[in-house]
Amino acid sequence: MLHLAIVNGPNLNLLGSREPQVYGNKTFDHFFELLTSRYPKVKLTYYQSNIEGELINHLHNCIEKVSGIILNAGGYTHTSVAIADAVSGINIPVVEVHISNVFAREEYRKTSYIASKCVGSISGLGLEGYALAVQYFVDKLSPETA
Repeated sequence: MLHLAIVNGPNLNLLGSREPQVYGNKTFDHFFELLTSRYPKVKLTYYQSNIEGELINHLHNCIEKVSGIILNAGGYTHTSVAIADAVSGINIPVVEVHISNVFAREEYRKTSYIASKCVGSISGLGLEGYALAVQYFVDKLSPETA
């Protein structure tokens, strides 16, 4: 069975209440339930932390346990060389996801330290970006589970 880890960074635990005009009004836990029912043949796990080192440790813990990672590093996307190094060092394909269109926002959000370490990036499609990342992995790593 294809096993994918979804890893969310800082402030994404506030989805559903944080700036709903930007991030929507659905909690990630609710969305995750919908996503798992949408992809019953894929094992999905979810982790969220507001702490950079915990995110790095979790990425390291994914080694030899998952086939792919969907990473929304939140604000660390624009600041963390350490998370970029972790993505580079784990030898697991990673898709970067952002709920909002980071290129239509503040100038500093247009820089991603992790993008060049990922197989691809999805930005601005809301929570559906996570589903698109899952579908990418299904098509790329396990076409029979589609």
